[in-house]
Amino acid sequence: MTQQGVRWTSEQVLALAPDDASRKAGSRLGTAGPWSRSGCDAAGAVWGLCKGSGSKPYQTVIDTSGPGYKCSCPSRKFPCKHAIGLLLLWSTDEQPMPGGPAPDWAEQWLKGRRVRAKGPDQSATGRESDLVDEQAAKQRAEKRASRITTGATELEQRLADLLSGGLAAAERPGYGLWEEMAARMVDAQAPGLASRVRELGAIPGSGPGWPMRLLEECALLHLLDRAWLGREGLPDALAATVRSRMGVPAAPQGPAIRDNWQVLAQYDTADAKLTTRRIWLHGRESGRSALILDFGAAGRAPGLALPVGLAVDADLTPYPGAGRLRAALGERYGTPSEPDGPPPGGTVTEAVERYGRALLDDPWLDAYPVTLTGAIPTPPNDDEKNWQLTDAQNELALPIAPDASARPALWKLMALSGGAPTTVFGECGHRGFTPLAAWPEGTKELVALA
Repeated sequence: MTQQGVRWTSEQVLALAPDDASRKAGSRLGTAGPWSRSGCDAAGAVWGLCKGSGSKPYQTVIDTSGPGYKCSCPSRKFPCKHAIGLLLLWSTDEQPMPGGPAPDWAEQWLKGRRVRAKGPDQSATGRESDLVDEQAAKQRAEKRASRITTGATELEQRLADLLSGGLAAAERPGYGLWEEMAARMVDAQAPGLASRVRELGAIPGSGPGWPMRLLEECALLHLLDRAWLGREGLPDALAATVRSRMGVPAAPQGPAIRDNWQVLAQYDTADAKLTTRRIWLHGRESGRSALILDFGAAGRAPGLALPVGLAVDADLTPYPGAGRLRAALGERYGTPSEPDGPPPGGTVTEAVERYGRALLDDPWLDAYPVTLTGAIPTPPNDDEKNWQLTDAQNELALPIAPDASARPALWKLMALSGGAPTTVFGECGHRGFTPLAAWPEGTKELVALA
């Protein structure tokens, strides 16, 4: 423990690194040698001067309650290697940092963060400007909805042509047909449709049973099309879900929920244009699960990172939609703290039932957060090709997703379990279960698997 409450572990610090290169470089700076005038305060700030190649040391300051980072080095990565090294130095038990007021150069940045967090004042002129902006935004939204409707109608016709010609013929044109169809959906300003069409292109010829998989995905795409075209007759929550699945942006709605949110997992997925960071949280008091999404342009990591395994006292505002899993992170209070242990969990049977109920609200839901208690990783046998998680009572087995079976996380989970029942958190979906975190038997410390 330090003046700032719970001291992060080195694993939690390294999980914030944007890439392997930053992780390795930051580890080399995690000792006292290159640092001078380092310190911390009770408000969650950490600062220090790091010796670099130039005559002047780099000024590095971190707000751990965010977390947020500022460094005078020219790196465009957040956090940079200096911020990672400073956090590692702060987290070590070998040489506690001195407390006290932040130096002027660090206090200036910290003060600016606090001012920005309060938001701008709203004058009468500002309110008039907002009204004009709202009217313009409404007109843009109506125009976009019309274009999406045109794209959805065209896609319905293409799906009908595909099915009338037979799914077996879908293998002959190659991926170009699907890419051209996806480009049409991008032109229609429906990125959600475009993404699903691109996924269709990877199915033909992907292995035994691909026509059935293609039919299932076409059915879901058809359902989304029809839901959009008939959205005026849908319940408000389901209509909001449909708009979200089509890729129509929306702002968080409703009152903010303040809670101690335990950070359960954080991982990135990337394509040619975008890097998406998924952060799963669980509220200790509310009992809610929440998903925070953050994005970075191609080649750059998203800016938001939270310490996996700790709890953050913060406001979360849900986005509209039937499931309302996605939320926006708002104001944070104090510094991250140590949670009491894993969130409440259940059996494999209960997890499958929860996922099934969630599909009633959102039929296009790919992943639903569940915590399994007493789960045992089981290798493939003669009847099953994939790894499974079985209940200690052997009532039901949940297959591990094929892409997760190839990850080191599975072997890490096996090593933690040793064949004994283990508490596991992950995503349950139609392709199986993806393990993201685990708690070894008899411990409260989370081990990240993502």
